[in-house]
Amino acid sequence: MAVAMAGCGIDEETDETDEAAPAEEEEGTEEDRDETIRFGVTNWTSTIPPTYIAKEILEDMGYTVELQEADAGAVYTGLSRGDLDVFMDAWLPDMHENYMNQYEDTIESVSVSYEEGELGWVIPDYVEGVETIEDLKGQEDLFDNRIYGIEEGAGMTETSREMIQSFDLDLDYVASSESGMLSEVQRHVSSEEPILFLGWRPHPMFVEYDLTVLEGDEDYFATSEVHVVANKDLAEKAPEAYEFFSNWSIEVDEVEEMIAEIEDGGDEEELARQWVDENEDRVREMTGQ
Repeated sequence: MAVAMAGCGIDEETDETDEAAPAEEEEGTEEDRDETIRFGVTNWTSTIPPTYIAKEILEDMGYTVELQEADAGAVYTGLSRGDLDVFMDAWLPDMHENYMNQYEDTIESVSVSYEEGELGWVIPDYVEGVETIEDLKGQEDLFDNRIYGIEEGAGMTETSREMIQSFDLDLDYVASSESGMLSEVQRHVSSEEPILFLGWRPHPMFVEYDLTVLEGDEDYFATSEVHVVANKDLAEKAPEAYEFFSNWSIEVDEVEEMIAEIEDGGDEEELARQWVDENEDRVREMTGQ
């Protein structure tokens, strides 16, 4: 990048160049800011769309962007040390609250990306007469007395087994992989047969199918807000980037649509560029430009 080269060579410039520097600062050029923003990126599909969209916007603003892949624990450790600057997929207050408490002196939430980070038991919209977990009582045979789920040991699996007992439901939990569960969903939905299964947002299942998350599980599955979290030094290090992150937001539907397109073979950067080009007004609001 030209700016990076200018920054590295500033000490070797002549007096004439030094005299010109104040005028450049008045114009708001990039020499007065750290131009590299480092993102932590987990392998969750929900991390990719916001990260790549933010990357495109920051690069348009003149920043260099680095993406560093790691699991959630390593991402938060990197943020706390200043090795990373920002993470676009912090699920609060439940999933990641322990990390935020552990590193409260060095990490902060700067904005809510979206509020519909929910998970729970799901049915297709064409199933009538069932809107809550309580409604399942006495209607379990409508679903062949089964709820399809993910692998043994997963948090949602353990919670679902607790719910079956607590609500006294005549249901068998069918453990499988995510892909195995979704195969059953496809099979049932293709013939409009009732099916009860686990779902979470954002996920492309909500793009492919018309689904309802059953109500009444608030004591078991918490609806999260998905936050942008950053190292506390970012505001001083890169104030314009910090302002952008502070104003950032996206709709969960948009995240799901981009995930679905990526899973269909779409390129992350091309899809992010398309989002930026189609949402110029929103980008200007977020960047303050």
